[in-house]
Amino acid sequence: MAVPEYTIADFIHRESWWKNPGLLVLNIYLILPLLSSVLNGLDQSILNGLQILPGWQEYFHNPQGKTLGLINSAQGIGALSGIPFAPYVSDLLGRRATMFIGATIVLAGVLTQALCTTVKVFIGARVLIGLGIAFSINAAPLLISELSYPTHRGKLTSLYNTMWYFGSVISAWICLVAYDRAGASQWSWRVPVFLQASVPILQMMLIWFIPESPRFLAAKGLESQAARILAQYHAKGTIKCDHLVDFEMAQIRHALNTERVISSSPSYLIFFATPGNRRRIFIIISIAISSQWSGNGLVSFYINIVLDGIGITTTRTKAVINGGLQVFNLASALLGTMLVDKLGRRKLFLISNIGMLIVFSMWTITTALFSETGSPVAAKATVPLIFLFYFFYDFAYTPMLVSYTLEILPYNIRAKGLAIMNFSAYLSNTFNSFVNPWALDAIGWKYYLVYCGWLVLEVVFVMVFIIETRGRTLEETAALFDGVKPPQNPTGRTRRDSMAFARISQYSSPSRLEDHPDNYFELHESSSVRSSVIGSPSHVELQEPSRVQSSVFGSPSDLKRQSEESIITFVK
Repeated sequence: MAVPEYTIADFIHRESWWKNPGLLVLNIYLILPLLSSVLNGLDQSILNGLQILPGWQEYFHNPQGKTLGLINSAQGIGALSGIPFAPYVSDLLGRRATMFIGATIVLAGVLTQALCTTVKVFIGARVLIGLGIAFSINAAPLLISELSYPTHRGKLTSLYNTMWYFGSVISAWICLVAYDRAGASQWSWRVPVFLQASVPILQMMLIWFIPESPRFLAAKGLESQAARILAQYHAKGTIKCDHLVDFEMAQIRHALNTERVISSSPSYLIFFATPGNRRRIFIIISIAISSQWSGNGLVSFYINIVLDGIGITTTRTKAVINGGLQVFNLASALLGTMLVDKLGRRKLFLISNIGMLIVFSMWTITTALFSETGSPVAAKATVPLIFLFYFFYDFAYTPMLVSYTLEILPYNIRAKGLAIMNFSAYLSNTFNSFVNPWALDAIGWKYYLVYCGWLVLEVVFVMVFIIETRGRTLEETAALFDGVKPPQNPTGRTRRDSMAFARISQYSSPSRLEDHPDNYFELHESSSVRSSVIGSPSHVELQEPSRVQSSVFGSPSDLKRQSEESIITFVK
């Protein structure tokens, strides 16, 4: 008789998630780490809105050139200072503690920025904000990806970076309202800055009410706590006979032990230790740079200059265009988020990059025509092209920059890999902040040709290096880069000396489990399953990390009726 195979899909919740109390509460909790992206978008976009306001320009004496470039890059400088250290804090203290530290630093920077009286203090405040955000944006997506329900992970991690535009929308429209109410007064820019403080205050107050990452707890040896969290939020609050919790815990434990065998290096040099890691780091750095050098940086920080370049000079018109663009960006990114599991990661990247190349080329032509001939038709055509360009950019790079990075990294290097991605993105962004205003002043529309050439390289990169990760767990996706050993004999079984066996605990209740936390899961590298409690069980194998093969249990319904003395075997 053929041996039936099971995947994680056999154990997941089949009804609407909002009808499951555990999933409903979990997804509400995950709003808090999503706010880290909102805060980042709010802070980075606030400068775009402030530069449009006459009150801000007058108060700081119309900063231009190097001063304007330093103002726009100050937050990036602060982030670059903190990003290399953030993963160590995330792995040592946990995801929640790191978010709390980040929110505290950001709050101090926001209050300093709102009360500043000179450009130097304003720049210093923005450096402080960047330092705090470095810790927040490292811990928050890790917590989301490691805590979310298996079938929700793709959408939630994609939603994380999408929420950047939610913050951007808030900043754009707050600046417009402030301008309408306060005109050229200094309060037209101080009030929007003060409102930034609401997000870090919320995170500082509420972060300890949400659960910690089960993978972090398991890595620290607190497996009983990890199992209770998974049971409470993934399995309706019970560990007993819940095979989803068994499955997730076994995969986490197996992945952690495998990663310890492969490498125990705590430094960033681990990314160059194996071919799989070298491939990962190349992809991560490439998509991070592409996320900033696709041409989006021209509008993200210098919409005031770009609109001046096509003859739009009215303050209110600029503010309305900026506000409308941010709403459009959010809608486009949400569309990409909803399609990330239907179309797949690779297809979304291809659509995005090809679309950006075509539209940005048209944008370059219309800008050149207006610059050379003063054609009003060319100016009018440029605005919708900016919107269309951002549609293709937001379709993939906004939802998948963070989520794809997390998906291709195993646990032991996930925090550091995310830090490298953030560092690369901020470094590219900081470079843009310095170079873009100088280049636009020096060569005008011809600077757009540089981005056209870069977009061609991006299309080639996506076609060659981006692989599909849809429908896999974090552990399975990571295995794609390290390879899976082929069968060593005609029966199709891998060598037994490479097997890792996970024994599900004999304890029948969470209270008894707490008395023996170390026995919840035991891994054995052996040619057979050893258990002094269960005895001699029937053989069960996983040919892949997500597949359970059983010659004893029969159908999925039969499997779920088995006691907690079931055996799950993971084949490396």
